[in-house]
Amino acid sequence: MDYLKNGGAVLLCTWHQQFFSAIRHFQNYKVFNPCIMISRSSDGEIVAGVAKRSGWNTIRGSSSKGGKEALKKMIANFKEAKLAVHIVDGPKGPSGIVKAGIIRLAHVTHAVIVPFYVSAEKAWYFNSWDKFLLPKPFSKVRLGFGKMIKFDRTKDKEIFEAQRKQLEDIMLPALMV
Repeated sequence: MDYLKNGGAVLLCTWHQQFFSAIRHFQNYKVFNPCIMISRSSDGEIVAGVAKRSGWNTIRGSSSKGGKEALKKMIANFKEAKLAVHIVDGPKGPSGIVKAGIIRLAHVTHAVIVPFYVSAEKAWYFNSWDKFLLPKPFSKVRLGFGKMIKFDRTKDKEIFEAQRKQLEDIMLPALMV
């Protein structure tokens, strides 16, 4: 929070499996006018509604539909707000593979990346590509944050891929199977 208050840009990221359980917590950050990219699917419509009620600017689009336009909107909003969330393997997976969009977004906005993780004492796991986590009523839900990661902007494809893989390796241990 101090990093944001001092003018730094933060790009929070998580697995598709875990993000929904954290949306309500992030209403604590609505003073920053944060943004999140959510797919144009019918499921995405539900999630976008919850995110909006929690104080988030929802930008509709994903890697599978409307991604370039959504990424441009994310960049524009993020440059003003300095806080955004990105789902690293959404909207269709594969699970456990960080897509390139988060690295591109961090490069363009000069943001640090901060992974966050959600776990629940008791939860249902859906029979879906991501094993979507839904905490059971009255279950303790834990939200944890990783260390800030700063990647230098690069045009070198091998360095870019190494950055993507580094983030993936950092985040994989928190993925619930």
